[in-house]
Amino acid sequence: MIEELLPASVVVVETYGSDEPAPLYPEEEAVVARAVDKRRREFATVRACARRAMEKLGVPPQAVLPGERGAPGWPAGLVGSMTHCEGYHAAALVRATDLASVGIDAEPHGPLPEGVLAAVSLPTEVPRLSGLAALHPDIHWDRLLFSAKESVYKAWFPLTRQWLDFTEADIEISAHPGDRLGGTFRAELLVPGPLIDGRRLRHFEGRWTVRRGLVATAVSVPHQAGA
Repeated sequence: MIEELLPASVVVVETYGSDEPAPLYPEEEAVVARAVDKRRREFATVRACARRAMEKLGVPPQAVLPGERGAPGWPAGLVGSMTHCEGYHAAALVRATDLASVGIDAEPHGPLPEGVLAAVSLPTEVPRLSGLAALHPDIHWDRLLFSAKESVYKAWFPLTRQWLDFTEADIEISAHPGDRLGGTFRAELLVPGPLIDGRRLRHFEGRWTVRRGLVATAVSVPHQAGA
């Protein structure tokens, strides 16, 4: 599902359901030693996806430890992102020479809890969601906006090591003509963007899909040619 949203250079491994997760490395076990069973299973399953992606890139599988603000620590030379929700886990990895950053997110395809949209959206975004809902009422656009902002943040943080608030990126979602189950989005940064190859990035581009009861979004950040 998410693989279709990213360039061919990105390796994506995803799982559906709740298979028995692979064993953790000792240093990973220490991170979730006191976690509830659900958290431990999610933590282990998504890391199993990440290790399979490493193998596909020719990198020896290794521990993936949460670092600053919980961002995963990847092997040298790789950039990537992970996501999980009920019944779904995915990891996306790519060589740092191919992309500057990547961010992925998956959410259950349902409405956001009451009050969440107001907390995460900008006044410019809400009318756009209403227009999209009038065209395609079977899509939960509020949840899609939330997921897109999560993907933007996951792509942003490795480049800046700084927090990006939900209200610091203005996201405009587009549906593909004739395809109401997928499309693109553009995130205009309302704060100074990261420097990529010596140039200031002012927006992120992403893609989205809705299928199998899930909303999935992905952002890939290319290197700036000619910089």
